[in-house]
Amino acid sequence: MIYRECGVFKATYPEDMAIFPIPLDRWGLTVILFVAFVVVPSLASEYWLGSILIPFLVFSLATLGLNFLTGYAGQLSIGHAAFMAVGAYTSLILYGRYDVPLLLSLLGGGLVAAAVGAVFGIPSLRIKGFYLAVSTLAAQFIIEWVLTHWKWVSGGVFGTVDTPPMQILGWPINTPVKKYYLVLFFVVLLTILGKNLVRGQLGRSWMAIRDMDVAAEIIGISLFRNKLLAFAVSSFYAGVAGGLIAFTYYGAANIEAFNLMVSFHLLGMVIIGGMGSVLGSFFGGGFITLLPIFINQFARTFGAVLKTDLLACIELSIFGGLIIFFLIVEPYGLARLWLTLKEKLRLWPFPY
Repeated sequence: MIYRECGVFKATYPEDMAIFPIPLDRWGLTVILFVAFVVVPSLASEYWLGSILIPFLVFSLATLGLNFLTGYAGQLSIGHAAFMAVGAYTSLILYGRYDVPLLLSLLGGGLVAAAVGAVFGIPSLRIKGFYLAVSTLAAQFIIEWVLTHWKWVSGGVFGTVDTPPMQILGWPINTPVKKYYLVLFFVVLLTILGKNLVRGQLGRSWMAIRDMDVAAEIIGISLFRNKLLAFAVSSFYAGVAGGLIAFTYYGAANIEAFNLMVSFHLLGMVIIGGMGSVLGSFFGGGFITLLPIFINQFARTFGAVLKTDLLACIELSIFGGLIIFFLIVEPYGLARLWLTLKEKLRLWPFPY
């Protein structure tokens, strides 16, 4: 009964362009931020902070970057994890070898990943669809090979670089709570930036290219600039996410942590969460992060009944089945279901 636009009058252009025009949305966002910054660090255990919430936030950030490219710009990519690896290794090199401050190192990792992503985005100017997906798959293999064989970067074929002790202005970041706040700071900052980005001219250009690139070019939208910007922005978010997960979760940069399967997981997060939706990136990230936990609990409960070979592949089977389910039933993912629920609340009990 309280989720209504009745009485909400937009007298100015900024009010009409507000991200949250309904007061309840603004109150809900305030509550979510209060819970994330105050309640969760106070009540959550170290296991939940370090093993669940941090990877959830980091993978949601990486999914958000992929959503810019695939959901908004319509450019399919299945090599997103490779750009996370570029950001992870770059951040560690800047911070560990050249004593660049931690925050600048993470942003530097994102910038280098953006440059690499823009280079591999050049084929999108001439190809699209399945052929573009194959070219991004090539980027995954090329970047993996370079990182494992370039000794100056990773030290050799094992490709592992340990993270040094973290500190910001002499303040050590050595507990799960501090690492959680570091990740949360970047996620909130880049989410606000991304939300405003897709609402502006660049986001509208991406959506025009996604819907019909020929018509977009006819009305004056530069395919060259906007497609490369889509790859650059997407890779920047992936690079920052890669640096964050290397510093706060893995404790090292290892190429095996950014393999092809991670790219498929990120693409699955976009599909399940909702393509072309900022909120859907967090829905998909949370869903895929929590899914293995529920599957493990299910396996422990019914492990005596199920066969060993089924238990070994049950997670991948459920993951693939969910992707097929959402592609058939709701192609726009969980975000679309949430939007439909909000629309029904706005009109209830007058559905017309």
